[in-house]
Amino acid sequence: MRFWEKHKEGSVRCTLCPHFCIIRHGERGICGTRENRDGVIYPVTAGIISGYAIDPIEKKPLYHFHPGSEILSVGSFGCNLSCDFCQNYHISQNVEGEESARLDPAELVRQAERARGNIGIAYTYNEPVIWFEYVTECARLAREKGLCNVMVTNGYVNPEPLKELTEVIDAFNIDLKAFSNDFYRQYSGATLKPVLETIKAVARSGRHLEITTLILPGMNDSPDEMKREAEWIAENAGSSVPLHLSRYFPMYRRTTPATPPETILRLREIAENYLDFVYTGNMHDEEGGSDTRCPGCHTTVIKRSGYHTRTSGLTDEGSCLKCSRQIIAETNI
Repeated sequence: MRFWEKHKEGSVRCTLCPHFCIIRHGERGICGTRENRDGVIYPVTAGIISGYAIDPIEKKPLYHFHPGSEILSVGSFGCNLSCDFCQNYHISQNVEGEESARLDPAELVRQAERARGNIGIAYTYNEPVIWFEYVTECARLAREKGLCNVMVTNGYVNPEPLKELTEVIDAFNIDLKAFSNDFYRQYSGATLKPVLETIKAVARSGRHLEITTLILPGMNDSPDEMKREAEWIAENAGSSVPLHLSRYFPMYRRTTPATPPETILRLREIAENYLDFVYTGNMHDEEGGSDTRCPGCHTTVIKRSGYHTRTSGLTDEGSCLKCSRQIIAETNI
């Protein structure tokens, strides 16, 4: 076990994420998964599986990483944030699944190898950062077998462990919950800056990056906030980084009505002033909000219907058939 240090009187300080939890003997940190046992951090959920399925890569969502492929998705329990609108609260806000099935890293990788047409492993469903040791071990083994590794994360992680993750993870989808520190403090029990630093670090690492923002009515749906978010992404991660704007539905402790589709469409228009690829999610979009259009000639190069994907507008190298603009990195086809 790493990313912790002794504190005082038998307590330890976890250094995995920006909470820097001080954990007394027999207790756990905010995530509920890292426990102080006799002055040593113990990962309670190591190898414990809450969900396990072959998913379309677009479900992560990742639209510019091996489009149309399938990936073995796996998750556990717990999270280092406490969002009152969590869409996966039954596992992320629950660590009572300690009697669930366990799967050691070597066996998970064997399962990934056996799955026909599978490109790799996606660490998802709950927050994979708090599963750090298991994720990195699995990812290293998967890489040795020529498999891809994908991480769907809230991005609330410290720089040193993040550096290790970027060494073994091929693609990230980072959940940028809002472009407001007040929002993070009030609704997620965290702060914005560490997430922004994670986005910048992943972009610098050269790993594939996409970003998702769940739009909640009256909370993070103002045109000004979307303008600032999209502008920041373009300046700090690149205008070609895909942004997914996802429609919220009432879940967990929040009873705010579902996001009106017209709100998502309006925010997409704003974001498209700064970003080449902005997608709508969790809604039917007659304008083809899940399709990929070439920023150069505006041709639809990838058509998506549900999770059915047709890449008929792309060359084998990932460029637009009509104007030759590169859309998908050749390594991500």
